[in-house]
Amino acid sequence: MVQSVAGVQGASVVSSLRESIVAAYRWMLLARVLDEKFASLYRAGKIHGGVYLGRGQEALSAAVGMSLRPGDVFAPLIRDGAGRLAFGETLVEAARTYLGSVLGPMRGRDGNVHRGRPRDGYLPMLSHLGAMISVVNGMLLARRFKGEPQGVGAACIGEGATSTGAFHEALNQAGVERLPLVLVVADNQYAYSTHSSRQFACRSLVDRAIGYGVTGSALDGTDVAECLAVVGKAVRNARAGGGPQLVVARLLRLCGHGEHDDASYIDPGLKQSELGRDCLVVAEERLRADGWATEAELAAWRGESVRRVEEAVNSVQREPTPDPFQETWCALATPRMKDGFPAEASREQLPASQGSTVPAP
Repeated sequence: MVQSVAGVQGASVVSSLRESIVAAYRWMLLARVLDEKFASLYRAGKIHGGVYLGRGQEALSAAVGMSLRPGDVFAPLIRDGAGRLAFGETLVEAARTYLGSVLGPMRGRDGNVHRGRPRDGYLPMLSHLGAMISVVNGMLLARRFKGEPQGVGAACIGEGATSTGAFHEALNQAGVERLPLVLVVADNQYAYSTHSSRQFACRSLVDRAIGYGVTGSALDGTDVAECLAVVGKAVRNARAGGGPQLVVARLLRLCGHGEHDDASYIDPGLKQSELGRDCLVVAEERLRADGWATEAELAAWRGESVRRVEEAVNSVQREPTPDPFQETWCALATPRMKDGFPAEASREQLPASQGSTVPAP
């Protein structure tokens, strides 16, 4: 019996969806294991400064990193470990920054989430809420002025940042200039300890899109399939000339603001609600229910993630820390800081994901 064209296409779509969800799950898992390692090192006094976990936001973050391509611009936030890895950051780079290695992309001069590779479009974040949106706008405009391919610029923020002037000014500029900006808002219910009900009065932050003349989309941030579909569509629309895209994901931060915060202010009712679902567990349940992964495969993927994280951290712990008497203190914008990275710190070469050339682990 000859299978119909529709049947072949349907099978292809299912296969592609499975591959995307498996790839996203593995990025999420790798990021979770890395976060757990950093938290352990922080409690042991081996990491100075703060440690900020992405627990509960990995699905959204992975979807952003996977939907981008080399040549795009990515400005992640403090809980975007999965997106950073999917966009091309290596485990060694992340560990080097947290542990203060002089061989890291920031050369031990800055820590935790303040890391990136500007020459690759991977931006080190600023702590000021909403500030990175205008930086992405600036890079996209600079490319336009130079006649270079703009690509897509993605900036990730929390719902707290939408209350700032920086958010308003940058999104307004992006709308006026019709920039290929994808602004992803993780509405995780709390800006540090302030609940969303004390931050904005509109039903949903996506309602603000119309006021800026941009396209708005809302999604369930605990559902990896929905994250991949909605974020992927937003990136494609921006790439095709559809102008700025505002994507708002509702979820719950499943940890404190940082490891110094016990999150005792989080409403227990929210933890028991749909928003309180762990996106990693939800993804696992989807893989099991659809027969897309066996228990043996899930265990193997976790074991592989643990092994790779341990290897990266153990290696970095043997590296030198900065010597203030040898440091030249040149600005990060100088060519030596932009281009003088160690040759071994290349992008992870891992299975192909949605839009990215950096495959899953």
